[in-house]
Order: sequence, then C-alpha cells, then structure tokens
Amino acid sequence: MPTTTNHEAAIQFDRVSFRLNGRTLLQDLDLSVKQGETLVLLGRSGSGKTTTLRLINRLLLPTEGEVRVQGVPTTQWDAIRLRRSIGYVIQDGGLFPHFTVERNIALVPRIENWPPERVRARVRELLAAVGLNVELASRYPAELSGGQRQRVGVARALAADPPILILDEAFGALDPITRSEMQKEFRALQQRMQKAVIFVTHDLREALLLADRIALLEDGRRIVDLPAAGFVRSQHPLVRAYMEAFSALPDPR
Repeated sequence: MPTTTNHEAAIQFDRVSFRLNGRTLLQDLDLSVKQGETLVLLGRSGSGKTTTLRLINRLLLPTEGEVRVQGVPTTQWDAIRLRRSIGYVIQDGGLFPHFTVERNIALVPRIENWPPERVRARVRELLAAVGLNVELASRYPAELSGGQRQRVGVARALAADPPILILDEAFGALDPITRSEMQKEFRALQQRMQKAVIFVTHDLREALLLADRIALLEDGRRIVDLPAAGFVRSQHPLVRAYMEAFSALPDPR
C-alpha cells in the first residue's frame, strides 16, 4: 500500500473538475489534507461535498485534474485496495443488520486475513475506545440505540487502522445530546490516532468544533479554505452569511 511522508498530503485535489451529463458538479477544486489533520467540508446540499468524497475513493474519476491519495493518483490505485485504506462513517453507522456488533467491526480485518485472536483483540480495543461495553459485541444493530450504532460505525471504520477517515454527515441523525457526546469523543479519538480526516457537514457549530480547517463549497467551487479560527474572522460574504445564521440560532445551553 502506498504511504505518505510527513511533507506530503494524504489527500490532494489538484485543479479537479467533474462533469456529468453536461452539468459541472465540481470546478477547479484544490484541496489537501495532511496526516493528523481534520478538514471539514461545509456547504449546502448540491454544493459538491458528496461528489468530492466519491472522487477520493474512486467511485468517480475526475473529468479534469488529479486526485492523489497517499501521493498516488486515484487512477493508478487498485480500487479495492484504495477503499480498504479508507475508513467510512455515515449516518446511523451503515451497519449490516444481520451481522453482530463484533462481526460488523471485524469485517475488513477478516477480509484482510488477520488471525482470529488479533481480530477479537482489536474488536475489544475499539469497543473500549468508542465507549461501549464489550458485552455488546454479540448484539445486532437493531438491539442498539442510535448513539450505540454510531459508535459501532466509528469502531468499524477504524478497525484495520486506515490512514484516512471520511465521515459523511455522520452524526446528523442523532439527538442533540448524543450528537454532542459523539463529537467530543471523535475529537478525542482523532487527537490520539492522528488520521487524515474529511468530515462533511451542513452544521457550522459541528464544523467549528471538529475542524482544523474548513473548506466552504458552493456550486461545485471552493469558496474559502481556512483554519477554523480564520473562518470565523473571514469577511467573505458567504462566510458572513453562515456566521450570521449561526449566531441567530438559540443558545443550546
């Protein structure tokens, strides 16, 4: 598997455009994510966030430009190897309902032919890391709460220790208290594990909590790409519109 150096971005978009059926979904997109960094993609529906994610795991190929993962263009990766090097977390965990918690978490390590005892140890380790009791390992997703399913989804994404994590509106379906807990737990996990993370959200509060950098997309273009603190201070009109909408929300306390 290709590996990145300390000076090389784990994910790099170099003037990437993507068109489908005559419609431009992304235009001249430049983005990079270093190992240990969390980039939040913020934007309205249709802004290009999901298309960006699909270009990373080679579900789509650029019409123009180049996407590189671990320094290698996605066009040169074996698609299966590429996807196994990326951990994914989606709403409600995306778990297989007919698999137990243990079998869900162990999916990729078993595909990679890890020894059974190593797999069991990894499942126990990750259940503890995401704040779940090991006794839940034998349960099925339908027997779990929404927050528990989401924690299992995070554990499954981390199971084979991928260098890259992608979270697509991962906590959006949770109730406010559980969502806040998951955000804090994920931030603590990232500080320990130092993955290259792309986190997609519509929620500015979530973006500011989790991001090292925020890239705001609109109509397939990158509007700004700034450190979280710099985003708050930006005078770009669209950023100001987001900040004003955020400040108009009631205080969650």
